[in-house]
Formats: sequence, C-alpha cells, structure tokens
Amino acid sequence: MQLRPLEVIVDGDNVERAIKALKRKVATEGIYKELKRRRFYEKPSVKRKRKQREAERRRRKERRRAIRARSRKGKR
Repeated sequence: MQLRPLEVIVDGDNVERAIKALKRKVATEGIYKELKRRRFYEKPSVKRKRKQREAERRRRKERRRAIRARSRKGKR
C-alpha cells in the first residue's frame, strides 16, 4: 500500500473541524489498519495466510451482495 499525503484545509480558526476531518480521512484511507499491521515484522508465510483469509472474506462478502441483489431484483 502506497501512502500518499493527506491534506486538510482549515477554514478560519476552526481547527477542531479540521482535526475531525483529518481523523475521518485517516480512517477511510485505512492508515490506522496499515500502521497496526506494520507495527511488527510479519513472516512471509504469515503474510500469505493473512492475504488468503482476507481474499476469502472479500469473496464471501461479494457472494452475499450478489445473492441479496438477485433476491431484491425478483421482488420488484
């Protein structure tokens, strides 16, 4: 994952709103997850297994979405 710079514009003196916006951007970009994952060294075998689990989770989620979409389509 390539991290790119985040930019938040501060309107006037509203620093609190800018901090909230920065926190929101950091969360949506997945930076917290990335930092947590990179905190310790991950052996290549563990990394492979983690990626396989994540891929399987994504496939299951996509299947559920497709099934839900088909069932909604039939109700109309």
